Amino acid sequence: MLKRTPLFEAHQRLGATLVEFGGWEMPVRYTSIIDEHQAVRTAAGLFDISHMGEVTVSGAAAISVLNQLLTNDLRKLAPGEGQYTLMCNERGGVIDDLYAYRLAPEVFLLIINASRIEADVAWLNARAGALVAGGDLSLTDASHNYAALALQGPRVSQFIDQCIPGPALSGTRVKRVTDLRKNQIGGFRCEVASVLVSRTGYTGEDGFEIVGEDKSIQHLWEAILEAGRPMGIKPCGLGARDTLRSEVCYPLYGHELDEDTTPIEAGLGYFVALDKGQFSGRAILADQKANGVRKRCVAFKMMGKSPPPRPHYAICAQGAKVGLVTSGTQSPSLGIGIGLGYVPPQLAAPGTEIEVEIRGNRFPAVLVRKPIYLRH
Repeated sequence: MLKRTPLFEAHQRLGATLVEFGGWEMPVRYTSIIDEHQAVRTAAGLFDISHMGEVTVSGAAAISVLNQLLTNDLRKLAPGEGQYTLMCNERGGVIDDLYAYRLAPEVFLLIINASRIEADVAWLNARAGALVAGGDLSLTDASHNYAALALQGPRVSQFIDQCIPGPALSGTRVKRVTDLRKNQIGGFRCEVASVLVSRTGYTGEDGFEIVGEDKSIQHLWEAILEAGRPMGIKPCGLGARDTLRSEVCYPLYGHELDEDTTPIEAGLGYFVALDKGQFSGRAILADQKANGVRKRCVAFKMMGKSPPPRPHYAICAQGAKVGLVTSGTQSPSLGIGIGLGYVPPQLAAPGTEIEVEIRGNRFPAVLVRKPIYLRH
């Protein structure tokens, strides 16, 4: 039985096409992926991200334990700030990529991927239990307590304040939501409950992600769509979410990231704080940073007319198969096929010409710098 978010009936009323994703029944599109994609790039789009998981970690030992389990350095966060980070096994492979927010000096919120909730919580509990004893740490899977939205696009800041009135009551203390800066989070009153609002997203556009109880998120879904109507807002599904993140080369767990791929190989070394002391996977990651990797995640554009590239298609160079596409799509912004994939490091330089094998035929492509799409 697939799980459903508190917005399931709203999606049905809007005529969404629903698909299975990470054990959830989720909207893949309402009108068309291209329409929804362009709404986010030019105006505003609203996504249901209630399938994502939430883990709260608190107590005197929270920062010490989390810094031994995650790759980034949580000591850099003031209360009300967040950072992208990764959870690695001892081989350096990625268990999950996530956002970690410091809500208060000893209180952290982790936003994790829907398909990884069970695995993440089991791993966190096992590792945390080995690192600390007694009452210095509380780790709770709070996923069932929360729903969430992502509001993304260049016109979002013109109307979000009327949907979520300020000032912030916790986290980063600002007068209004639009005073939050990138990666900041604040607690705001919404109807009779409070919601957490962060200036983050997965699209490459300015925007906000909102976490709260079911009733608050149901209310905000309707209120945001109404307030954003004059601005051209559209409800958006997983299809547009994928094309948007692919254009800006954001990784997707199970595609660019898995337990056999490290953050260094994935091009995410910026989020690995080797100078903070010991953490899970550090030895392997430090060795790769110093001595190189066996594969690199690259971005590419198709050259000329071709069918769109898709995951698991072969990447060829110098007449041989050298790697695999991990994400591929037709870019609505650029009008060409684009993708991400892994190749040997000696073939990873931007400008390298490759071929992508699509249904038995090879089509030319070229490696490009990330991100593939840049806002002008």
